[in-house]
Amino acid sequence: MNILIDTQILVWIQEDNPAFSERARAMLTNSLNQIYVSQISLIEIAIKQKIGKIPDFKVSLKELISQTEQDGFRIIRLDNQHIAFYDRIPLYADHRDPFDRLILATSLAEQMPLISADEKFSRYHPIVDVIW
Repeated sequence: MNILIDTQILVWIQEDNPAFSERARAMLTNSLNQIYVSQISLIEIAIKQKIGKIPDFKVSLKELISQTEQDGFRIIRLDNQHIAFYDRIPLYADHRDPFDRLILATSLAEQMPLISADEKFSRYHPIVDVIW
């Protein structure tokens, strides 16, 4: 199965954070699954590092990309189709994060389930298959 992961999951993988749900961990470690990362996650991490939002995450973007590829994950380049699907993602007053919304749109466009640790993603479950 092809599975997309959100930005927080990518960071947790790099940090070896044990906070994954059992279901998410099982899917991430199943060798039959192909794990994908959106370029949007890499952009989000770059911005957050630059403005000091993730001070404990010291991995450079170059190292992150290299490690992501070494882990066997595939990086999905931002595509016009992903942008076109952005308007299919409902806009909630308390969840306007453009990175999250574009990752959700990518999941929808690519028809891939999305592993996320963000509880706000649960409300998108009827549209996007979100796994916690």
